[in-house]
Amino acid sequence: MELMVLLNALVTRLLFVLHSLIGVWRVAAVKKEPKYWLLALLNLLLCLETGLTLKFKQGRGYKWFSPAIFLYLICTVPSLWLLEIHHGTQYCGNEPGAVQVNVSNQDFSQSRNSSHGSEGIDHHIIQTAKVFVNQLSTICETVWTLALHQTFLLLLVIGRWLLPIGVEITRDQLSQLLLMFVGTAADILEFASETLDIEDVRKNYALINAILAVWTWSMLQFPLDLAVQHIGCKPTVSPRRIPSLLLCRYSAELWNIGVSLFIQDGPFFIVRSILMGHFRIFNQMLVFFTAKNILVVTLQLYRLAVITLDFRATILQKSKKEVSC
Repeated sequence: MELMVLLNALVTRLLFVLHSLIGVWRVAAVKKEPKYWLLALLNLLLCLETGLTLKFKQGRGYKWFSPAIFLYLICTVPSLWLLEIHHGTQYCGNEPGAVQVNVSNQDFSQSRNSSHGSEGIDHHIIQTAKVFVNQLSTICETVWTLALHQTFLLLLVIGRWLLPIGVEITRDQLSQLLLMFVGTAADILEFASETLDIEDVRKNYALINAILAVWTWSMLQFPLDLAVQHIGCKPTVSPRRIPSLLLCRYSAELWNIGVSLFIQDGPFFIVRSILMGHFRIFNQMLVFFTAKNILVVTLQLYRLAVITLDFRATILQKSKKEVSC
């Protein structure tokens, strides 16, 4: 069992590092400057975290927070920022791309034939790898960026699933958390792709940075496990301390409401409202998702009111019982 825990911990972090390095490779290829490979040094933080976790936690997770997920965000988000900022200068042409792929396939066949006749299997493997990388480089940059966004969010969910859990979280709670993350990831991907694909947005550098900042802010909920874990009321908590009692009883519900209002749906609604109100940008999907954000925020406020009223009724009922006794 301990071997599987260590294996899951190592494999998951290895996937994080590989995906981060692919992002750095794309940045260096797009910018055509080797200095961007320095972004790969951020993975040293993840390697350090891996060593510390294996030594002090035997590969298992921490309570309420996942350092591996957080460091994966640190390693990958800068690359996606640079790719999205560079996105405006990238254009896709169907015919040139097709020609490049055909040439690559021809080179692949030639390298395979020549390797069999001369330098053997090792040379063939190296040549095949080079041709494969060249073929990947011919893919349109906008496709690469979208694919990195998609795989990034998928790896966050899959990685959280594969990472060994700590003793403080149960498998039932983990399954609830993963289901929440799937829906959250879909909303975040839709927000980034739908807003950044608008032509008028691409012409405004400050607006791109603002959208990416909100996108980055929304990603910070993934390292946290508070959505399914209750803090729990200590015996020393006095019934007269209403805020503390409310927080410890409904910590998970209040966290979910706070995430929706201040990290996800609230900021998304503000950005979309600015796009429509100030910049006069309108399209069917933008209007629909703005309405969806309004509905979610309204329901979350309604949920908060219900929790508060229910808690207040419980406190009043207990107070009446104490007085009658």
